[in-house]
Amino acid sequence: MELSFRINGEELALDVEPRELLLDVIRDRLGLTGAKRSCDVQVCGACTVLVDGHPVSSCCTLAHDVQGREVLTIEGFARTGELAAYEDAFVEHIASQCGYCTPGMILTVKALRDAGELPADEDGVRRALSGSICRCTGYRAIIEAAMEIAGR
Repeated sequence: MELSFRINGEELALDVEPRELLLDVIRDRLGLTGAKRSCDVQVCGACTVLVDGHPVSSCCTLAHDVQGREVLTIEGFARTGELAAYEDAFVEHIASQCGYCTPGMILTVKALRDAGELPADEDGVRRALSGSICRCTGYRAIIEAAMEIAGR
């Protein structure tokens, strides 16, 4: 089936299988590797991309579900020039070690901030990021980075 959507600001049309996942299209067909395959059941957040500004797990989203919609990956976010401020906060608070989960975390924080829903308190940030799992840093540094971004 033909799929037409915008990814990172560019129109794209390609043929996809009815069961093809968005993550596979993004990584394998388009070579955008910021979204990672990890749990395959929507619990870790490593595959997070934004669809029409909302975080989604691309590992469980069928590619044809983004027909006519806007998809933003971490690579597209980097092209906007806004990513540097998020990266700076993560680096300053040492909120990233291996970096595997970082793109999904940053995109989730961006979506929440853009919607005016990024809490500035620890409990609120903890709840807001509950769908993202980090296996390296613990969450204190990530929460502090998100709270810094919320305060800007």
